Amino acid sequence: MIRTIALAYSGGLDTSIIVPWLRERYSARIVCVAAHIGQGEELSGIREKALASGAAECHVEDLREEFVTEYIWPTLRSGAVYGRKYLLGTSMARPLIAKRQVEVARAVNADALAHGCTGKGNDQVRFELTYAAFAPDLPVIAPWREWDIRSREDAIAYAAEHHVPVAATREKIYSRDRNLWHISHEGGILENPASIPPDDLFLLTTSPVAAPDSPEDVAIGFVAGTPVAVNGKTLPPVALIETLNTIGGRHGIGRIDLVEDRLVGMKSRGVYETPGGTLLHTAHSELEQLVLDRRTLAAKDFISPRYADLVYEGRWWTTEREAYDAFVDATQQRVTGTITMRLYKGTITVAGRVSEQALYDERFVTFGEDDVYQQSDAAGFIRLYGLSQRVRALKDQQLASADAAAAEEAPQALAIA
Repeated sequence: MIRTIALAYSGGLDTSIIVPWLRERYSARIVCVAAHIGQGEELSGIREKALASGAAECHVEDLREEFVTEYIWPTLRSGAVYGRKYLLGTSMARPLIAKRQVEVARAVNADALAHGCTGKGNDQVRFELTYAAFAPDLPVIAPWREWDIRSREDAIAYAAEHHVPVAATREKIYSRDRNLWHISHEGGILENPASIPPDDLFLLTTSPVAAPDSPEDVAIGFVAGTPVAVNGKTLPPVALIETLNTIGGRHGIGRIDLVEDRLVGMKSRGVYETPGGTLLHTAHSELEQLVLDRRTLAAKDFISPRYADLVYEGRWWTTEREAYDAFVDATQQRVTGTITMRLYKGTITVAGRVSEQALYDERFVTFGEDDVYQQSDAAGFIRLYGLSQRVRALKDQQLASADAAAAEEAPQALAIA
């Protein structure tokens, strides 16, 4: 018998109506678990809202620091980007939220876990793979896979019937997910891939058209692949991302409109705003290009999309990720330095690169006179580098000569005969 259910609670439309639904369906005590990972004003009054919806308790857990240091930084350092564009803001948050939900569930002696993910989305997989890793003994309740509600319009009607206040309306029916790293937008007019996102959709970024007419330079400092400073000022992790969100946002940086492949097999469209994350990815990639050799870069470029798939598909709590992290850590030991970028109306231009670990050395690449590189050495290098091609060509020449000689001998043999 299920007596207490721990629900992953966001205060949004789906989880708000799940509280009364679970109480009606299971006659159970509902304990809501809300994660504070940078939603801003969305968390205002969330505990009161949960209790008003019928929850017995609501735990609001401040996970911002852990989110940045244990999830964002490893994903950033890996270079993971999904679908050529998506910087995984929602994907990498879910393992953290679900893990903390399990910890609260254990503390309150919950008999089951519940989430508000739909049966069409990726989040159900991300949550439930984390449950499997930390609470394989607890049953999982996924109302979207059980109830008769089939659309967000139905959900809004259910909320009204049960006097549950929600922000979504039939006119503004976007599904949003916000945290320190990004904000995602889905649903409504966005379900038509031919439609242009309306101006009032965006919350973190200024339209590039309305962005300042003068460019702004921003310098990001890294130590061993981890961001530590903005414009020469050392900042703690959360403040660093917030600062870059503000800077990038005012210049229209980080807007992404993506038709992506969901894990369940369908295509979906999402519009993402990731201003600070876009600046960090650009700077980190540029610094790697300066300090890593080409073979290491190639190996890391091989791992990066696999890391992205792992995060997107909810396989965070696996040996695979631990192995990738070990590899990435080895590549990042010398990724220390500062990258300066110029921001202007939605664009980023790299304006400067500085690192004591740089493999770039002007003494070797200058077109002027130098005494550190013997150009005559190149001749021997080229002969050895192209040796296999020379051997192949010589072999082809020998075979061609033999064929020609055979062709000349054939008529003579016929004449003698």
